[in-house]
Amino acid sequence: MSDGTVLKVASLEEFFRDELHGAAEKQRLALDGHTEHYVVNLLTTFSRADAFFEPTPTGPKLRPLALMLAEALGAPTLAERQHALQRMGDVSLFIAGFLPQGFARKLVDVDYHIAMGGRAYGSLADSTRGSARGGCIGRVFAELAAKFGALVDALNEIAAAARPPSHDELMRLYEVWMKTGSPRAAGRLRMLGVEPAASSRVRWSH
Repeated sequence: MSDGTVLKVASLEEFFRDELHGAAEKQRLALDGHTEHYVVNLLTTFSRADAFFEPTPTGPKLRPLALMLAEALGAPTLAERQHALQRMGDVSLFIAGFLPQGFARKLVDVDYHIAMGGRAYGSLADSTRGSARGGCIGRVFAELAAKFGALVDALNEIAAAARPPSHDELMRLYEVWMKTGSPRAAGRLRMLGVEPAASSRVRWSH
């Protein structure tokens, strides 16, 4: 944890459930129980590198979101399209929520992942309406799409608790706030003694 202690947990799933529930309450984010369960299962699954990365002849890698989108659009069947969209949404949520510090070295940023992930879940929700897979899971995808940015904030809260902020991460927080308007990033900046200025917000389009 950020205070240097090591937290022992009997179940990773229970740990993520408790942490997500606490972060959601702190961010005043209301989630349906089924949606909360989906996110907890996603975090637990992606805690294993073999589930998050994809095997390739040159080793485990993560494909760019643009290629995932192309795969979804070119899928020959509805089931394959839905699988590709779900993978795209899941990866976007995990990266934007748990690995935002890595964007400083990449060409794409957290707002890109929020936009792509939200659209993937939204398309998935639309495609499940009226199908055997619809109903409950369709409502889960719809809520994930509608609250994607807020969920990213909640996951950022969990990730931040595991490490103290460095100077680079402080600057990163400010950059995330400027690009996304994240209430969580603004609140975290104020806690660290930095007052975000509304006039410095940058509007990004996709």
